[in-house]
Amino acid sequence: MRILHTMLRVGDLDKSLAFYTEVLGMRLLRRNDYPEGKFTLAFVGYQEEADGAVLELTHNWGVDKYEIGTGYGHIALAVDDAYAACEQIKARGGKVTREAGPMKGGTRVIAFVEDPDGYKIELIQRR
Repeated sequence: MRILHTMLRVGDLDKSLAFYTEVLGMRLLRRNDYPEGKFTLAFVGYQEEADGAVLELTHNWGVDKYEIGTGYGHIALAVDDAYAACEQIKARGGKVTREAGPMKGGTRVIAFVEDPDGYKIELIQRR
């Protein structure tokens, strides 16, 4: 078994696609409209679906906002340099909610950014 994808419901698919592709550098792998179900699925990631886990962005037509809830934590991405990644994300219009630095009680360098729907994404600097 392996993880295929994580699904996030998004309010504005174009804005979310721009964030994940232009700000975080993922690629749009596929996008399908389902008119009878009134939803669109877009899959984004750093590699092909056959090679690793990706994100499924689900846009239910006519729904422009979701409550994230208290059960959601974050998506984690490995980066070579969390400080540089934060600067690049800000330069591309992304929102950094915790600047890069050592995690509380540890030495691992992390940062947090937020997508257009408020989902948290943790950047973890490779050792």
